[in-house]
Formats: sequence, C-alpha cells, structure tokens
Amino acid sequence: MIEVVNLTKSFKNVDVLKGINVTINKGEKIVVLGPSGSGKSTFLRCLNCMEDPTSGSIIFNGVDIADMSVNINVHRQKMGMVFQHFNLFNNKTVIDNIMLAPIYVEKKRMRKLRFSNPNGEEIKSTKQIKAEAKENAMKLLKRIGLEEKADVFPSQLSGGQKQRVAIVRALAMNPDVILFDEPTSALDPEMVGEVLELMKELAHEGMTMVVVTHEMGFAREVADRVIFIDEGVIAEEGTPEELFGNPQCPRLKEFLSKVL
Repeated sequence: MIEVVNLTKSFKNVDVLKGINVTINKGEKIVVLGPSGSGKSTFLRCLNCMEDPTSGSIIFNGVDIADMSVNINVHRQKMGMVFQHFNLFNNKTVIDNIMLAPIYVEKKRMRKLRFSNPNGEEIKSTKQIKAEAKENAMKLLKRIGLEEKADVFPSQLSGGQKQRVAIVRALAMNPDVILFDEPTSALDPEMVGEVLELMKELAHEGMTMVVVTHEMGFAREVADRVIFIDEGVIAEEGTPEELFGNPQCPRLKEFLSKVL
C-alpha cells in the first residue's frame, strides 16, 4: 500500500531523515519506536505530506504523493491521521467535528458530478449529504460509547474521550490507512487503556496502521513489524519477538533497557 524510497527530510541545515526505505503492506500494523528527536514523528508526517519530503518517493496506492504536481488532498482523504494533542475543533460540537470532512468532500464530489456525470449518478442535495454524514457519525460515536456526547464541545470531554473521538473522526473518511502520532502520550495514565483498546479493535478488524508510540505492550501485542529509528535512519526492524527478544543494534539495546 505504501512504499517509501530513499526518503530524506532536512530543516535548514539539519538532516532529520537520512534515506528511509520501507514497504507497508495492506492490513499491516507497523509500530515505529525511537528516542526523542530521532525523526519518527517527522517520518509519519512525511507519509501524508504534512511535511514535504526534501527528496525521495512515497508511493501510496500506486501514486508518488511526494511529487509536487500531485493533488495531495485527493490522496490524503484515504490516509487518516490521529495526533498527540487530538486536534479537534474546539468551536464545533463532537458530531460536527466528525461530520466536517465527509460533508466537505461529498459536496465537492457532487459539484464535479453536476458538470460531468457519465454514469448518471444521483446528485445529492446538501440536506441529503448532511443527513448521511450525521447518521454515519452517530454510528461511530455509538461504537465508542459516546453517542450521548454528540452535541457537547471537546472542552467538556476527558482526554481519553477526545482521542477516541479523534480516531473515529479519521474513520469517518473510510481511510485505507491510519497514522497515529503518539496517540496516548498526552493522556493521563488511567485514560490510556481506553484509547489502546479502540486501536486494538481496529487492528483486529484489519485496518492498516502506522503507529509512533512508546507503548511497548501495544507494540508486542499488536504490531506485525516494529521499526526502530535512530538519528534519522532505520537502525533495526523486524517482528516484535525479534526486536524485543533479541535486539541486534547496540542503540536499540540501550533504548529498550530504559523503557522496558
């Protein structure tokens, strides 16, 4: 699904990523580990071009989205992103947060159909689009047990509730892959479990996931493959059993001795 070829990223004179090569297959759960400042979050943000790569290719579903001539917004619709600090719109209700992107994308699609519609597809009204988006959003909220919070604002939610809403907001776009950037690091310890449980559910359902995290238990239990990034390069990768049970890289051994 995603093939990263010789990816580099520099900020002014600082080389943050120094030639990353990795293939992510459909349905795979990839956990990315590394010390602070190693480049793991930059790698994740380059995957959906929130950060423009300095060089290299990111082939997503057959298209090099690192090519500046590509309309990245079209491809980003199929690449969900969950942030460390939730990134919910505080001036919108929970359900409006979830509905916002699906409504925008569907309205844009309907506008195009009005000008070119070779298959004679039904043109939905704005009212229909909003009704469908609302129905789907309520199903997603029910899934995480927060349907009664539909009309409240994010400020009235706990950290764990905010992050679960952020995850289902990503799901509302029916993505092919979801990227998670340290999704539990801003949470109080007692709220971490509810977010990890939802992520485990998605993993068991076959969602392709790339997760930057320090949750070693999650990595052991869920990951198909673990990637250890250090100083902008992939220092080691393999199954959780290989990396945790028999690490080869001295830097990885040192890292694990501090976090396990």
